[in-house]
Amino acid sequence: MAEWRPLEQDFSIWKKFELEIPAVAVKYLYYEPEGIKKMEGQCALCEMFIEAGKADEPFYITKDNEDCMGKVPLGWMDGEPPYANSGQIGEIFEIFQEPRANQRLYSKFYELKPGVANFIMFAKLEDCFFEPDLIILACEAPDAEKIMRAYSYSTGEMWDPKATPVLGCSWLYAYPYLTGNINYVFTGMHFGMKARKVMPAGMVLMSIPFDKIPIVTKNLAEMPWELPAYLYDTREDWVAEERKAYADLAQRAGGEMI
Repeated sequence: MAEWRPLEQDFSIWKKFELEIPAVAVKYLYYEPEGIKKMEGQCALCEMFIEAGKADEPFYITKDNEDCMGKVPLGWMDGEPPYANSGQIGEIFEIFQEPRANQRLYSKFYELKPGVANFIMFAKLEDCFFEPDLIILACEAPDAEKIMRAYSYSTGEMWDPKATPVLGCSWLYAYPYLTGNINYVFTGMHFGMKARKVMPAGMVLMSIPFDKIPIVTKNLAEMPWELPAYLYDTREDWVAEERKAYADLAQRAGGEMI
């Protein structure tokens, strides 16, 4: 019996985004998937979705494929070494003033419990055949705005991104999955990704958990992608229209204009 539900959602609206790296679906598995190839070679967890975006077909990884600290948020490290927990690494690499600063962050990271995700399956969204646990993508700010607006469009939810200088992979792979919160970080701001030159600085890396994927997908198909307010030629044109709208509302309400 497959350890995942077959895909029922329609992801066709996501094709409207013209992403340089395709959006990727992620699935955490307890059992080894059958009929899916295992990734060859090694890379950091933050690089996995890029590999998935380039792959001809879905694949899965195990602990042996991850060659960085991504093992920590995945629960794949057999006891974090004392030099890591004590913050020695952060001082050696001059990321933190003293080990104590690095040490404090270890109480803030999100980690899957060991054994929860023994295997992780990746597929480009266009090739996805399972209901994802996460959708991970890299985009420019205008696309990120559309995705986050789609989240708030029917819910009114606020945007509350979380991140730390190191272990940025925790905020993409563990935090959204465990909390149900959409999260985004920026390339060029996280030590491991920047040191490995994973992507150019200034990209928005987004992670959408399974319970928010249907909301975002449905709203992307329903809402206007470009708001009328964004289409005015000049600032002055928009300000004039904005003030007119406020005046009309105030008149209808019998009150003062903002």
